[in-house]
Amino acid sequence: MAIYETVFLARSELSAKQVEELTEQFSKILETGPEGHDAKGKILKTEPWGIRTLVYKINKSKKAHYVLIESETTGTAMIETERVMRLHEDVMRYMTIKLDVATTEPSAILKKEEDKFEKKPYDKKPYEKKTYTKKEVA
Repeated sequence: MAIYETVFLARSELSAKQVEELTEQFSKILETGPEGHDAKGKILKTEPWGIRTLVYKINKSKKAHYVLIESETTGTAMIETERVMRLHEDVMRYMTIKLDVATTEPSAILKKEEDKFEKKPYDKKPYEKKTYTKKEVA
């Protein structure tokens, strides 16, 4: 079994609950494989990235729900999942890559979001009023 990372874009009109159900549907295929096969795969990580603005319009939409699924599964299960994604009307785009090792940290997208809201210490000293003598000014 190999480790795969799949990111798919779902229509922005869907609710968060519907996107979660869609993710569960794809995860189930990755775990069990196509009918008649016993994949015994497992989902390593699922990250909903929320609604994000697209760089360019896709199917007249400017926004989409982004979801990342990292899984350890067989190739046949991945092929079946991609086939289901391609046929599903709520999935706008998807992309799967094969990883050498599983990731242990959150994705770069989630890290960026965490850093945005993290308070950073204020390094500068408070303003000190300095008085100058006539010799220093000249």
